[in-house]
Amino acid sequence: MPIMEVTIVPVGTESPSVSRYVADIHRVLESAIEPVKVQLTPMSTILEGTLEDLFAVVRRMHEVPFEKGAMRVNTSIRIDERRDKESTMESKLASVREKLQE
Repeated sequence: MPIMEVTIVPVGTESPSVSRYVADIHRVLESAIEPVKVQLTPMSTILEGTLEDLFAVVRRMHEVPFEKGAMRVNTSIRIDERRDKESTMESKLASVREKLQE
């Protein structure tokens, strides 16, 4: 299962704070019909799902700052996909925690 990290930054807003934009973008995820797992972090959002679903959701997320008046949006996407074995957000964290116990 692909895991995608997404950071969406509106450029040229009236305030250096972007938390309102982040909240509005997160609402897209809350209402998504696609079966995508979500983990909000202080610096980005982590998504898990099929590539088709992830790209569909991110496309809608990218549009939110424009809908809120931003004239420029910088969206960064990073994808981690393994095809040799199943990988999930939880399994990646469990692997690190296991190694921390060694």
